[in-house]
Amino acid sequence: MAHQMAHQGDGELPRFAAIGERLIEEYHGVHAAETVSRCVSAAHYGAEEVLGAAPPDLVEKIARRHLDVLAAVAADKRRQSRRSSFDNAP
Repeated sequence: MAHQMAHQGDGELPRFAAIGERLIEEYHGVHAAETVSRCVSAAHYGAEEVLGAAPPDLVEKIARRHLDVLAAVAADKRRQSRRSSFDNAP
């Protein structure tokens, strides 16, 4: 019989779901909902690992920074792609 291990802080998951929903709405058209959810989850578990706790305001701040960096990288790649296509124009 398999037992599920409960992670410390599982009772806080609804708070993190609310963060995810808020960020999904905020980054709509920039990032897929799945990407936002992964960033929130990574921020949650990263804070837990480093601090031994994951205050929701910190999780949101970390996730938002990750999402901003991902958006900046994607925008930079688009700019480079456009520039290289202009360089190849006849």
